[in-house]
Amino acid sequence: MRKKIYIGVIGANDCGKKVAKLAHEVGQEIAKTGAILVCGGLGGVMEAACQGAKQQGGTTIGIIPGGKRTEANPYVDIPIVTGLGYARNVLVVRNSQAVIALPGKYGTLSEIAFCLNFKIPLISLSNWKIEGMLKAKTPVAAVKLALKQIK
Repeated sequence: MRKKIYIGVIGANDCGKKVAKLAHEVGQEIAKTGAILVCGGLGGVMEAACQGAKQQGGTTIGIIPGGKRTEANPYVDIPIVTGLGYARNVLVVRNSQAVIALPGKYGTLSEIAFCLNFKIPLISLSNWKIEGMLKAKTPVAAVKLALKQIK
């Protein structure tokens, strides 16, 4: 049996069309590789990435901040409720072997910090420029780089 690979996608809960398109493409690329997409399970970047993954037949996991599975976006296959609010961000990172960061705000920044602290490979398609992040220019490049970093 082939070992499953888990790639996290982090970014804004509310995003514009340009970022949503980028996230959608990231989700598609993750699914094409057979990897499982892990995210926070809500809207914005998370929903767009999950939708992209589902369109390619991929599997999605959403680690939900609240206490109800119904809070997950409709493209999450496996909703994991936590009741932890933003503290669930650590679970998103810990359940990923590599993480792709898209534009976001302070919730995304906290996930970036967790990646760097836990030494989880972090690929940036984001607006954050932080030492330790690997930069990619396209969704295809980001997923390839993520897979290359997973040991």
